[in-house]
Amino acid sequence: MSLKSCLWVFVAGLMCVLTAQAADITGKGHRMIAGQDGKQLAIVSAEGEIEWAMPIGAIHDAHLLANGNILMQTNYQKIVEVDKEKKIVWSYDASKMNGNGPEEGKKGRPVEVHAIQRLADGNTMIVESGPSRILEVDKDGKIVKEIKLTVKNHSTHSDTRNARKLDNGHYLVAHESDGTVREYDAEGKVIWEYEIALGDNKAAGGHGTEAFGNHCYSAIRLPNGNTLIGGGNNHSVLEVNPAKEIVWSITQNDLPGIQLAWVTQVQALKNGNIIVGNCHAGDKNPQIIEVSRDKKVVWSFKDFKNFGNSLPVSFVIDSEGSVR
Repeated sequence: MSLKSCLWVFVAGLMCVLTAQAADITGKGHRMIAGQDGKQLAIVSAEGEIEWAMPIGAIHDAHLLANGNILMQTNYQKIVEVDKEKKIVWSYDASKMNGNGPEEGKKGRPVEVHAIQRLADGNTMIVESGPSRILEVDKDGKIVKEIKLTVKNHSTHSDTRNARKLDNGHYLVAHESDGTVREYDAEGKVIWEYEIALGDNKAAGGHGTEAFGNHCYSAIRLPNGNTLIGGGNNHSVLEVNPAKEIVWSITQNDLPGIQLAWVTQVQALKNGNIIVGNCHAGDKNPQIIEVSRDKKVVWSFKDFKNFGNSLPVSFVIDSEGSVR
């Protein structure tokens, strides 16, 4: 082997080591998808190495599909499905479609999308802040169903964050600006809601550990019928039963050596543990945490080199992955 070839092998090997060392991992790792706002969406190995990555703009939601493709945002208006070669096989532009685009010389209406989901029938759910509606569209982008959302504090940026269509045909929506999770039936009627309380704390601005509020980010329905809520700047994860009682929770300083900041996506694993996205928490705290039901940290992931302080999208895609 020539000196040039040896040097190339050495550099390539060093790059692999540096990539692996960029992540600070405790416990047994998971293969996952991680999306940094304004930089990249990546598939990350259990050892913390980036296996696949695609540049993006703003992102608040993504999904790994059954066919191996990824449904994702490239910004707050554009939704795409990409294959493993990063080829776009489906796209939807909320700024131009279904009543949002400019017509007759007028400007289009403001819209942002913070929740998407590929449904069992092949249609795609798109949740719009601004127009305050849920759309189900077919492969051509045509509206198959439209649900009007109930919003008290309207904001194009924060009417909603994550939302999920449930197996019973209902919709579970985290309304960030209202600080409320609402469940809508198939016709759009609110049949259940839970408002996050500030308690004895005062609201404080910002995004990091210093902030405080009730701007919830996500909500998923657990198999036991309870709702698991990613509390946003409430620095909390709340499990709430149908009677609106908190039956389990994690608050900002419950985990030794870790502070929660903006809690984003939550995921319930098959073993009962909870995956918590810890966004804007600073480089002293992990960005993703796996917590057991007795509030023990089973796994944590921190990689500020590759994902920085704004990592709102993260979920496990190995065999342990479950409800999200």
